[in-house]
Amino acid sequence: MANTPLRYRPHHFLCSLGFQGKGYSDVFTANMAHIVEDRLRAPGGDDVEIEVLGATDDICAPCPKRRGTLCTAQDKIATLDTRHARALGLFVGTRLTWGDAKQRIRANVPPGALSQLCAGCQWLELGLCETALKKLHESA
Repeated sequence: MANTPLRYRPHHFLCSLGFQGKGYSDVFTANMAHIVEDRLRAPGGDDVEIEVLGATDDICAPCPKRRGTLCTAQDKIATLDTRHARALGLFVGTRLTWGDAKQRIRANVPPGALSQLCAGCQWLELGLCETALKKLHESA
């Protein structure tokens, strides 16, 4: 439902910012596109509420790497989540809107910071998130 809060693990805030139609599988990519393009980037998307989780979330649901509430790369994902939660001031149970999340990203993640914040992410080398981060800062 469109009014149901999204459920996100911490690193998915920046993944959503940088998403450009790529993913782990066709089903994963379609789900991510629905969340990002049909909700967050749609008119009124800044008002979409998001609840922070400490395990798999709405983006992870169809991921081929998901194993219950964990990931086959759980250690790497936990490290990413810890870094992102610390950088954005997020805790399990935090509720905020996508607009608030973008403000936190803008205030706490300067361009160029993703090389450390997202170290270990296979998508980092594509530069999609860094490009989106720069655009977010330019739009301020």
